[in-house]
Amino acid sequence: MNRAAGAFTVRAPASSANLGPGFDSLGLSVALHTTLRVTPQATTEIVPLGEELRDTPADESNYLYRAMELAARRAGQPLPPARIEIETEVPLARGLGSSAAALVAGIVAGNELLGRPLDQETVLDVAAREEGHPDNVAPALFGGIVVATLDKLGTHYVRLDPPAHLGVTVLIPDFELSTSKARAVLPKEYSRADAVHALSHAALLAAALSVGRLDLLRHAMQDYIHQVWRAPLVPGLSDILEHAHRHGALGAALSGAGPTVLCFHDQREPTERLHTYLRDVLHRSGLTGRVLDLPIDTQGTVVTTA
Repeated sequence: MNRAAGAFTVRAPASSANLGPGFDSLGLSVALHTTLRVTPQATTEIVPLGEELRDTPADESNYLYRAMELAARRAGQPLPPARIEIETEVPLARGLGSSAAALVAGIVAGNELLGRPLDQETVLDVAAREEGHPDNVAPALFGGIVVATLDKLGTHYVRLDPPAHLGVTVLIPDFELSTSKARAVLPKEYSRADAVHALSHAALLAAALSVGRLDLLRHAMQDYIHQVWRAPLVPGLSDILEHAHRHGALGAALSGAGPTVLCFHDQREPTERLHTYLRDVLHRSGLTGRVLDLPIDTQGTVVTTA
């Protein structure tokens, strides 16, 4: 396989996972991006750019470069040297898939640098096994809404185009919450009732998204598997989950491990009332942060050549 002839750019989107009951299996991509500019040269050079990446390593220990090496290992080839410039719009440790965007962008960049020996399904499998679950990496790779599973036989997925008029509003607080801390509060066992609740609501949510039943989202997004346990880590979350529908939200969920909270809305309706409510929750919780309407990214990871 011929190696990449010249410079190229890889752009991978942020993602919001779980969406309530779809724990570790359901996610969508949103239009904040991690971008790599890769230029083959005689030596390897890692160049993080921008304030968001000021504390990330500028050497081969960088997470994104290690992701590129994952592609090389799966392909059984050495990774050619290159200058790799890294930028991101995705806030770190906020529940918007910053690590998944970096992981997918790195694997895709490594694959591109090697001449694309890996197909898209293999790229997904490499990313999902490294991450431990596919709910962020699958939408980061494919865009849109993705339902995915990871087992010993492989990573399996169904990609859905977003329903017409489905919009996303996110509340991004100004504090970080590590995935490890958010996972540490989860119980090791669940009751049969909670398991049935999770299965039925995850199935309803996937079905509602697949056929555009926006009226079902509020009910389908109920969850007892992770949100109730993580609520103490995210001030205001319980309020939003219970009351956001009264202010124009179609449904609400903790985004990934948090602390970002996602609300669906109908794009045919203005979002000012929802924004005002979310800012009020921030204020009452003693926090600062941003409220943004974000398009659902339907392209996924894109490679362009210079």
